[in-house]
Amino acid sequence: MTDKVTSLEIPFFSKGQIPLAFLNKDTPTEGRVLAADIGGTKTNLALFSIKEDKLQLLANSSYKTKNFDSFTDLFSAFSNQNGPNINAICLGVAGPVIEGVVQGTNFPWIIDQKEISKALKVSSVFVINDLEANAYGLSALKDHDFETLKYGENIAGNAAIISPGTGLGEAGLFWDGKKFFPFATEGGHCSFSPHNSLDVAVYNFMFQKYGDVSWERLLSGQGIIDMHEFLRQYRATPMPLWYKEKFEDEDPAALITKTAIENEDEVCIETLELFLRYLATEASQMALKMKATGGIFIGGGILPKIIKGIDKNRFATHFITSGKMRSLLEKMPVKVILNEKTPLFGAALYAAMGIKA
Repeated sequence: MTDKVTSLEIPFFSKGQIPLAFLNKDTPTEGRVLAADIGGTKTNLALFSIKEDKLQLLANSSYKTKNFDSFTDLFSAFSNQNGPNINAICLGVAGPVIEGVVQGTNFPWIIDQKEISKALKVSSVFVINDLEANAYGLSALKDHDFETLKYGENIAGNAAIISPGTGLGEAGLFWDGKKFFPFATEGGHCSFSPHNSLDVAVYNFMFQKYGDVSWERLLSGQGIIDMHEFLRQYRATPMPLWYKEKFEDEDPAALITKTAIENEDEVCIETLELFLRYLATEASQMALKMKATGGIFIGGGILPKIIKGIDKNRFATHFITSGKMRSLLEKMPVKVILNEKTPLFGAALYAAMGIKA
């Protein structure tokens, strides 16, 4: 667990932000809200106070999700340090939310909005998909929170988010002419489709290992590890001794990408190139399905860490490779979300805008 309190403030609406449609049109004037970003690896919690049209951070903590049996157990650890008196709660959860209930995709919790409301004695409790929360968090970001991966044109329209991390999250943002309306999808679990003989070999390797080959199997931290394992076998290139020693002691996915960026191992380089080609391909397919002229945003924990080592021209080439729709894809910008707190910001804003008058 880590705890850190900063002077962070999140304005509800300010000029230059991406306009989002929330539950209520009128911003609350007082109250305290709890926001949570719950993923398969870690859960981030933050407590905010509403003051002068802003959310002011009071406390925040990060926990390993699998160290707890439920959200209420984790909340107890947090509340023992930060006290009660919460007016609204919003949980952004990695999993499909149905009528306020979600079974975590990559962790064993079942989260029920009504049960949490009853257990914590908070009337306004919201459970939304983590990518939906990520989308709402875009309204809190500034220009320096993004890095452009592919330039496009400034055309108003729908947008989309794709976030490779522990899993692969995807969400859409419908544009009504004035504001974006985020909606969750489970597109990351759609089947991967090979494009060439190497892709077919990847597919066969992953199918033998898992029995199914979704995009999440490839576009995730574990996907990087699996593709690296595949390429070692496919290229008949064992790990160098110096690398093998590091591989046993460090986070494998982080080591693979770091080694690739530093050009120290050919298999790692090819692994990263394959990952980025697949990411560009799936982002492109999502862009076409959403007709996302408003742009594609790439979130998650992987891209911000490796953005400086990415060949942006190569990514753009893979992104626009789509036959008849090449000219449309050329118009769509792709931006990487650099601020890892974006889902937490979105959950906080959603909670605050849901406070009952």
